[in-house]
Amino acid sequence: PRQPAKTLWYDRPRYVYLEFCVEDSRDVKVVIEDHRLVFSCKNADGVEFYNEIDLYARVNSKDSREKRSDRSITCFMRKWKEKVAWPRITKENIKPAWLSVDFDNWRDWEGDEEVERAMVEQYAEV
Repeated sequence: PRQPAKTLWYDRPRYVYLEFCVEDSRDVKVVIEDHRLVFSCKNADGVEFYNEIDLYARVNSKDSREKRSDRSITCFMRKWKEKVAWPRITKENIKPAWLSVDFDNWRDWEGDEEVERAMVEQYAEV
């Protein structure tokens, strides 16, 4: 049986970030399309995780990527319209139980572009 992975998200001027919280993930598949993201993987116990998100707005799928760590898989998707805030990550105005705002990373945008650029460069190096 598949189940959704616990997911955190936050918004930045140029990117939207999603973190799928799965420890020791295997068989990770991330498909980022212009209006949709599909995530699947298994954990060390063989539990299958699957999330599908119709996105609030269009992203540039060609300039979006993901990074796997021991504890999670982070996706960063380049917004089609930069500097436009996303009030939510989903197209529909509903909040699935598995989806939460990442308040540790959520902050005001003012002067945030340098921080964001550094984060993206850090992910890109791996």
